[in-house]
Order: sequence, then structure tokens, then C-alpha cells
Amino acid sequence: MSTSPTFWLCGLSGAGKSTLAATLTASLRTRGIPVLELDGDALRSGVSQGLGFSAEGRLENLRRAACIARLGAQSGLCTVASFITPLEVHRQLVRNVVGADNVSLVYMDASFAICRQRDVKGLYARAASGHVPHFTGLTDSFEPPARADLVLHTGGETAEQSAAKLLEFALGRLGSIQRESRQHSTTS
Repeated sequence: MSTSPTFWLCGLSGAGKSTLAATLTASLRTRGIPVLELDGDALRSGVSQGLGFSAEGRLENLRRAACIARLGAQSGLCTVASFITPLEVHRQLVRNVVGADNVSLVYMDASFAICRQRDVKGLYARAASGHVPHFTGLTDSFEPPARADLVLHTGGETAEQSAAKLLEFALGRLGSIQRESRQHSTTS
């Protein structure tokens, strides 16, 4: 079965995942590409409401997100997902569920210190005061991906620079899928 690509953005809280996912989604839609955008915060307020941030809760949240991404891709929607996805085992789960050939892992590389300075949601301050248990990068681990399809250095470049690189990458991936699809249809 042919599926549309999934762009899975991962990184620490405050690394720019949601901002860049929204920018990519808007850019693709203006080009007429149907997109499903999945965001960790949005999923936790609905589909994954009640799941905590324990190892089990985080794994189940990511499994649900990956299943939704797979359904979107099978329906012909390009999927843009933004989740911390802190451990390699989580990223492997995503690849297994979505399909390794269909998912492109995009790592937002920003240090804990830079993300803490940004603290857009006030989470770092709350975590430092002990009000946020299981905080990735502080009390819970974050493993930088061993292999990412694209690394954006969001800690050292502007959002516009990162967005341009992400769009170029996504359009390249979409173009290669379209070429493969045309080649397959002419040989069938």
C-alpha cells in the first residue's frame, strides 16, 4: 500500500518543534498538499488525556501518535508530527508503527540551557521547583537520535533559517516519492 510521508520532529521542550511543524504545515498546504499536523500538547488534551509522563505513559502516548500518523499517511495525508520522543526506543517504535520507509526523523538540536532560557510554556521553571515530575532533560533522559534524516540546529539559527531547511527537505522527500510513484505506475 502506498502511503504519504510522515515528518516526525523531535527534541527537547522549547527546541522549536511546534513552531516549525506549524510553519511546515502551512507551507505545504499553500502548495496544495494535504497535511495532518499532530502535536504532543494537542494529543495529550484529547486522545491521550489522562496519560502521565511516566515511562509507560510516554510510550503509550507515542504509540497512539504513531498509529494516528500511520492512518493519516495511509489516507494520503502528509503527516507532520511534533513530539519530544526522548529515547531511541521511542523513535524505533515510531518507525515500526509508521513504517521505516515512510517516516523521516527530524531532530531539533537545541541544548537544555537554551531551551530553559526560552521556557515558552514556563515548564522549566516549574520543573526546577519540583512541580513537574518526569521532566525530559532534567529528571528524565533525552538521548539525541543516533540517526536522524535531518538535524536542525534550532539552538543556533533563527526559526526562519530552520523553517527554510525543513521545507526544502520536505519538498525533496515529497518529490522523490512522486517520482517513485510515477516510475512504479509506468512499469506496472
